[in-house]
Amino acid sequence: MPTTRVDLHVKVLDDRVVRRAKAAGVDVLVYAPHFTRLPDVRERAAAFSDDDLLVVPAREVFTGSWRDRKHVLAVGLDDPVPDFVTLDGAFAEFRRQDAAVLAPHPGFLNVSLDAADVERFRDDLDAVETYNPKLLGYHAERSRSLADAYDVPAFASSYAHRRETVGGVWTEFDAAVDDEADLVDALKSGVDRRTYVGRSPRHRTRALVEKLHLAYENTWEKVDRILLSGMEPTHPRHIAYGGDFDDVAVY
Repeated sequence: MPTTRVDLHVKVLDDRVVRRAKAAGVDVLVYAPHFTRLPDVRERAAAFSDDDLLVVPAREVFTGSWRDRKHVLAVGLDDPVPDFVTLDGAFAEFRRQDAAVLAPHPGFLNVSLDAADVERFRDDLDAVETYNPKLLGYHAERSRSLADAYDVPAFASSYAHRRETVGGVWTEFDAAVDDEADLVDALKSGVDRRTYVGRSPRHRTRALVEKLHLAYENTWEKVDRILLSGMEPTHPRHIAYGGDFDDVAVY
């Protein structure tokens, strides 16, 4: 039976990331950078894909407002979906496009789907993340309990914001994944899978650095985006979306 190692969520992508993934035997990376429109994500993913590593474009959509945002990861989108739309609006669009929908870091801080959301959207969710290096032990245990309680398949990812984290975590599917459609099918059909998490001191150190990066991401970087930057490229009222999401925009 063919198997495929997939890191289902990375934020960084360059030659070093590709080398690290290949060295670890990872076959597929799902690339979903923050605040980047889908055509740009897709173009960069294609540029770094080759016969040994498939890079699949995806969007981690920030639903809701900055104060109460819930992240949802969509794989297999054909049309762009902006950030800062209602949770209902995002799920309606994912449903229309028949995308695979994943719950990254559920119940984590104020940036995730909670138990009530998972219960409400159970029929739309194809997987729940049960580990990434930014999570503390009790976060991961709570995520596993949530996946079990609602009978949603699990996944693990590096959630790499730093190159060095790539190659330390993956989900291995009992299926061949040769293109984006294969991955969407594997997720939506609930193909059997196993999660791998590195246990070496080096991986634990890299996980700690990712946690420290989280503090930066949610303090100074956020201040820069809110106070110093202009409209995000993925803002729902950006001209690129042609007003299609005005009715579900929160800003």
